[in-house]
Amino acid sequence: MALLIRGGTVVNADRSFRADVLVDGGTIQAVGENLDAPAGAEVVDAGGAYVMPGGIDPHTHLEMPFMGTVAVEDFFSGTSSALAGGTTMIIDFCIPGPGRSLTDGLDDWQSWAQKACADYSFHVAITEWTERTSQQMAEVVDRGVTSFKHFMAYKGALMVDDEILFHSFSRCRDLGALPMVHAENGDAVFLLQQQLLDRGITGPEGHALSRPPHVEAEAANRAIMIAQTVGSPLYVVHTSCREAHEAIARARASGLRVYGEPLIQHLVLDESVYWSPDWEFAASRVMSPPFRSKEHQKSLWDGLLAGSLQVVATDHCAFTIQQKKGGLDNFTKIPNGTGGLEERLKCLWHFGVNTGRLTPNEFVAASSANCAQIFGLYPRKGVVQAGSDADLVVWDPKASGTISVKTHHSKMDTNVFEGIRVEGMPAVTVANGKVVWRNGQLDVQRGAGRMIQRKPGSSATEAQAKVNERTRPEGVRRMVSTQQTP
Repeated sequence: MALLIRGGTVVNADRSFRADVLVDGGTIQAVGENLDAPAGAEVVDAGGAYVMPGGIDPHTHLEMPFMGTVAVEDFFSGTSSALAGGTTMIIDFCIPGPGRSLTDGLDDWQSWAQKACADYSFHVAITEWTERTSQQMAEVVDRGVTSFKHFMAYKGALMVDDEILFHSFSRCRDLGALPMVHAENGDAVFLLQQQLLDRGITGPEGHALSRPPHVEAEAANRAIMIAQTVGSPLYVVHTSCREAHEAIARARASGLRVYGEPLIQHLVLDESVYWSPDWEFAASRVMSPPFRSKEHQKSLWDGLLAGSLQVVATDHCAFTIQQKKGGLDNFTKIPNGTGGLEERLKCLWHFGVNTGRLTPNEFVAASSANCAQIFGLYPRKGVVQAGSDADLVVWDPKASGTISVKTHHSKMDTNVFEGIRVEGMPAVTVANGKVVWRNGQLDVQRGAGRMIQRKPGSSATEAQAKVNERTRPEGVRRMVSTQQTP
């Protein structure tokens, strides 16, 4: 059935304008003034509201096995929460378990995602380098996954060394794929953890103390230098501190194609929570990197304004208090992760647009459009225009409410944004042409979400390939030319 969203102001990353939006068959058919509703079409009144592309969260961990347990949020509850918050697509991280190949891991995640009610895609993590890894990366790209994550933290588990980074970044370059890094110096974190435990520091505050900003900054700088050496772009996930942001900003100012992703948690919440006398409260906020002081928050907001940071994500990885209690006497055993899928857009609007830190167009860029462009989804996603997917949010800038575990749609039994009152909320969410959220009620179908395949050679990787060719030493150019001659 056709759907007409009438009377709103369309907000894209580049401009805002008064227009109706006509949807049919899961696709935007027309965007313009005074559109006629086809016979039998459903009409949504968007008067006084904004009509924006649905949010895209490129950093989630649904159903992820981690630290001896499994994240409680599944693909149905997670995507339901996302839709309630105006996010219409996620990109989840496939992290193959021990003994599982890259393609085995992707099989696992795709089977779990069958229950999703919103569209999704994947990144695949590189946790080792074997004779098969290079070929498996090509097979993964053939299956529509064109980004690969590398953990520089979690020593003894997921952490990879510089040699693996060099091999994998080089392979990403050749495949037209985008490498990503979790930038923390895992060796330094491990040693700091041991020192703190030896001093009798076992509570959640130890988590923050063992992961100071400079261990993140060192890893970010190192990953950027390796990417520069091999001639690859780079995406730095959950950039949380001023020093890591400055490393990204320097790289971009030097002509390197490096992207930075702050999380909504790091933009809004600060490290004081880890010193709460309420262990459960503090432990529920444990994630990596940890929350930082307010000076770091300012740097991240400044980066979004300046363009040195591009995408706001969540790293949504949900654990219950009972799961967190696995580290009751040892902070290194507290499962790392918090939520935010449902709250991301509300908090970004309230603390961003309502304070003047962001314009509505910059909000769309940070929550949807930039992500779509970086990860090869644009213009299918991330823009309100004819021919794009009908993933939309009708945003009421005057609606207000208080965030609470009592009303969220996540399986989590805590909410890190508990008690925060926000102004600006989704009135209607449209996914694949269907109204799935309206008047505070979800109307979702299990399995309605689609796996969105992405092609290699995004605009970023293609631009980087041209840079590599242009800056090759003349002798190398002649050698390559000779080798390619029949």
